[in-house]
Amino acid sequence: MRQFIRHPTDVPIEYSLSDVVNSESNYLHDISHGGLCFSAKKPMRVGSRIHIGIPIDKPTFEADGTVVWCRLAEGHYDVGVEFETPADEFSVRMVEQVCQIEHYRNEVHHHQGRSLTSEQAATEWISQNAASFPR
Repeated sequence: MRQFIRHPTDVPIEYSLSDVVNSESNYLHDISHGGLCFSAKKPMRVGSRIHIGIPIDKPTFEADGTVVWCRLAEGHYDVGVEFETPADEFSVRMVEQVCQIEHYRNEVHHHQGRSLTSEQAATEWISQNAASFPR
């Protein structure tokens, strides 16, 4: 069974490294029980502390973690982050669902021309997908 849930690349992620003053934005790839993977323009040192923000809902999901791997991948770097606390891990399932719902909302607008509120998208997505969403 897959450890990470594949996410669409239109889900934004913000991050800042403890040894770098500025922050950057990019896109989330995968998220799992204990961490996540995202793409970055520059390589990151394994062991670096990182602060993650996923601004798709209020309040923004934020967590601290550690870079556990960094791999060159076709013009960018895939970066693996492990969360620091059980509270962060506990929040992941909600973030996973919010990411999927936001993607669903964007897809419905793009393919069907329907503009859904986040609540309407959540209702539709849950009725269609909640039973098969990994636990």
